[in-house]
Amino acid sequence: MSKYLQRYSDQERMNHWIVAICFILAALSGLAFFHPALFWLVNLFGGGPWARILHPFIGVAMFGFFLISMLRYWHHNKLDDNDRKWLRQWRDVANNREDMLPEVGRYNGGQKVVFWITVASTITLIVTGVIFWRPYFANLFPIELIRLASLLHAVAAFTLIVSTIVHVYAAIWVKGTLRAMTRGNVSDAWAKKHHSNWHREVTR
Repeated sequence: MSKYLQRYSDQERMNHWIVAICFILAALSGLAFFHPALFWLVNLFGGGPWARILHPFIGVAMFGFFLISMLRYWHHNKLDDNDRKWLRQWRDVANNREDMLPEVGRYNGGQKVVFWITVASTITLIVTGVIFWRPYFANLFPIELIRLASLLHAVAAFTLIVSTIVHVYAAIWVKGTLRAMTRGNVSDAWAKKHHSNWHREVTR
């Protein structure tokens, strides 16, 4: 019988899925205003006015719950020499030659890069979003800053969407990874193969 190791608690998984749901809602409502061809997405929120009203509040909720995760996991995501070596060997990663890769801890170099991209994008989104949030804050800032904030908001949103797609694809691609966020545990064999240093820590 396979042995399973706890990777995430129920609270951690609940927080992750709340962030994920908020992200999907924020992305859909934001894309509706990004281009006229996507405006039909406002129907998912009850029309244009409701989509415009709900989008920033969903964004604030997403940031709040993500902040919990960021504070909880940031120290697990500090890049070290093994991570940089892992990233340089991306060809071995893509071809599943894991025996040639350096040992990694709880997260590998790719996961850590995605984490910090997500942190930077999310902080940029909340700061720029507040700047042009009408009718509450936009009147406090000059129009030039509001225009710049709108541009940066779109760039950060695009970056976050792409990094999230990479995150989801990697979770599906590496068999056994999704179990960590659906059941909270992973098999002993999975941990030993993909995160050997972390496996030694939790089984010590």
